[in-house]
Amino acid sequence: MSITAKELAKMLNLSEAAVSMALNGKPGVSTQTRNLVLETAHNHSYDFTKIKKSRNNEGTLDYIIYRKDGAVLKVQGTTFFNTLTDHLESYCRKAGYKLSTHTIISGNDVDEQLQKSISSNCVGIILLGTEMTKEDFFPFAYITKPIVVLDTFFNSTKMDCVLMNNVEGAYQATRFLIKKRQAQPGHLQSSYNMFNFESRADGFYKALRDSGLSTSNSIVHLLSPSMEGAYADMTEILKNGAEIANCYFADNDLIAAGAMKALKDYGYRIPEDVGIIGFDNISLCTYLEPNLTTINVPIRYMVEIAVDRLISVINTKNYRPVKIEVNTNLVMRQSV
Repeated sequence: MSITAKELAKMLNLSEAAVSMALNGKPGVSTQTRNLVLETAHNHSYDFTKIKKSRNNEGTLDYIIYRKDGAVLKVQGTTFFNTLTDHLESYCRKAGYKLSTHTIISGNDVDEQLQKSISSNCVGIILLGTEMTKEDFFPFAYITKPIVVLDTFFNSTKMDCVLMNNVEGAYQATRFLIKKRQAQPGHLQSSYNMFNFESRADGFYKALRDSGLSTSNSIVHLLSPSMEGAYADMTEILKNGAEIANCYFADNDLIAAGAMKALKDYGYRIPEDVGIIGFDNISLCTYLEPNLTTINVPIRYMVEIAVDRLISVINTKNYRPVKIEVNTNLVMRQSV
């Protein structure tokens, strides 16, 4: 059952007027209060359509997908990112806004691509920054429209960021491996560097240190972040007779799936000989044998938070950039 605005006000010990201003994206409340109200409203299933229907198409939200070399977006195009894009389109319609989707390819003509991509009636931008580095954000600094960056973090004075809590997710996965296997976990690390994978490595090593384990004792294999690439890389590692860990944390589910297939081809039993845990909880996890234990990312919730935050920024004069990290959770299956 959804919560009402009146119940939100009582729960948060705020006036009904303050809650109304926060929900409607109107000035008069602090950014901290606005974020608290929006977060609590989402957690208690507040019906945002009551607000957004009354706005009724106040313009277009541009969805810009930034592709560096496609190493991640391409291989996960039918899984994580398709789900994200589909729900973004659906939720924007529900919020009363049109969504215009554009792809920017990294290169020397990014400024020109941006000028051509931004719609004439665009009121705000959702930027999928999964593959972006710090330098890639510079052309966006000159855009006057409100921007919410999705799926990565960039410390900016004019851009909000909404992403999963990569560090905590990897930390939880690694601590689970240590407790369940009573052994030093290895790391199936993406050979492609980006913010999410780097943050997951931070969480992995933090869990080792907090468990009293030496970070230098963990076996690390660099694998391509696709199922086919990870399979080929892991096969080569096994062919060369490399030492294999008792269990592994993988940077994503596709890496885990490719490594599992290679290990099984070389006679390893999962989870009896090697335990593996992934990250993302894509649909493939339940088709693997055994089913893959993984970290679930609430993709739809991330999308909703990003859209609501963008609408809030569009409708307020008192703007302060925020970083919103959405917590993940462990999904226990049979691979550990």
